Amino acid sequence: MSELDTRRFVARDRNWQPKGYTPDYKTTIARSPSQALVSIPQSLSETTGPDFTHLKMGKYDNDLLLNFNHGGLPVGERVIMCGRVIDQYGNPVPHTLVEMWQANAGGRYRHKNDSYLAPLDPNFGGVG
Repeated sequence: MSELDTRRFVARDRNWQPKGYTPDYKTTIARSPSQALVSIPQSLSETTGPDFTHLKMGKYDNDLLLNFNHGGLPVGERVIMCGRVIDQYGNPVPHTLVEMWQANAGGRYRHKNDSYLAPLDPNFGGVG
């Protein structure tokens, strides 16, 4: 978020959103809230940071197919993701870093706590 932007996020218009409980949509019966929703105020860290402007991005940090390449391409389906980060008013949010995590073709993440039995792909880091 820009240092000059002191606006707060506006409350969500719940009339615009679909209802949480819709019996015709069966999964909402068990998953919809059973009590009134509670609004939680934003913390300072949510409106001011983190700030990634000091980071130097690598040449392939935005390409999960190439950023961990060790002589070959990763195994599995290719997924193209694109988007933009905007504020509640539809304005672009400058200096924004979106970090993506993706499991490899076998369903395993390159993370110390992922103990799934699938092997790691030597050419796929899964984060960028």
